[in-house]
Amino acid sequence: MSSSRRKRRVLLVTPDFPPAFGGIQRLMYRLAQHLERVETRVVALGGEGVGAFDRGEALSIVRAPAFGFGGHTAAIGLLNARTVVEALRFRPHVVLSAHIFTSPAALAVGRLLGTPYVQYLHGREVIIRPLLTRAGLRGAAAVVAVSSYTRQLALAHSAVAERIHHIPPGIDLVEPSTMERSATPTVVTTARLEQRYKGHDVLLRALPLVRSRVPNARLVVIGDGPMQPVYENLVRSLALDGSVEFAGALDDASRDHLLDRAHVFAMPSRLPRDGGGEGFGIVYLEAAVHRLPVVAGNVAGAVDAVVHGETGLLVDPTDHVAVADALTTLLQSPETAERLGRAAAERAHEFAWPKIARRVEDVLLEVAT
Repeated sequence: MSSSRRKRRVLLVTPDFPPAFGGIQRLMYRLAQHLERVETRVVALGGEGVGAFDRGEALSIVRAPAFGFGGHTAAIGLLNARTVVEALRFRPHVVLSAHIFTSPAALAVGRLLGTPYVQYLHGREVIIRPLLTRAGLRGAAAVVAVSSYTRQLALAHSAVAERIHHIPPGIDLVEPSTMERSATPTVVTTARLEQRYKGHDVLLRALPLVRSRVPNARLVVIGDGPMQPVYENLVRSLALDGSVEFAGALDDASRDHLLDRAHVFAMPSRLPRDGGGEGFGIVYLEAAVHRLPVVAGNVAGAVDAVVHGETGLLVDPTDHVAVADALTTLLQSPETAERLGRAAAERAHEFAWPKIARRVEDVLLEVAT
């Protein structure tokens, strides 16, 4: 019998997977790549570019149609249906549901085959679908919460405390860069320009105050999305033309180049009015790998990702003056920025993907039939 046959089979189902861009997409992709003690098959949504992407992958990936009559809701329904069909073929020992939207498929597979499932919980989806969350968490053999904040959300939505495993996202470590920082004081932020709670508006309002004390400071915005025209208008209204660059969605190499040249990373993510917010904020750790100090909101998952005064500064994310003060402190004090950035890079090793994936794998093997 081959080693692959002896391994427990894991069916990982996710609506968020490359080549689509985003934090959960990267999390699930890198997790799947690092699961070494199990045989993994991924069921994900289709879409533009998936054919070329999948052909270049060693992973076993099955796709459901991304769109159809009914838009995204119908696509999720098709993904859940395809998961059940694939489970009947693959006969997994455990299902890993990467999003609460895929918990119906995990529940259905459990009823059909008696297969247990592990439910990932990120954050905002709990607020968007509270009833679905309660049902999905109640049926799960185990829950992976990406932060202490997410763990509290899980407890508030019927998860059994003993079944919750607090496991943060992982990070890809890179060799320290020998590239010099830019001669221009540069702040970088990374997030899809889609949801206001990410804090782009507050960051832009903080920039004139920063520039009053650091006159040539500039902001580079990595990411694209439907909110970009709104933020471009805000740049013009604040007379920030020439000091803000919208770099768009970048590949890893281009993003890493900008992080290596920058001086500070900032994403003052806040709690939306309806709740939710940053489940963890993997971009904070991605910046840390490049020895960048971080300015983040003192709420939600960011308090797990950033250690105040040690790897960055946590501030009121609704207060543009507080954000400006934190940015100015780091830009005006290279010694402080270097100290925090160095500590952030050292701490990032705790989140290396081999370590994180092994913790998730331990949970999967513990509950597998």
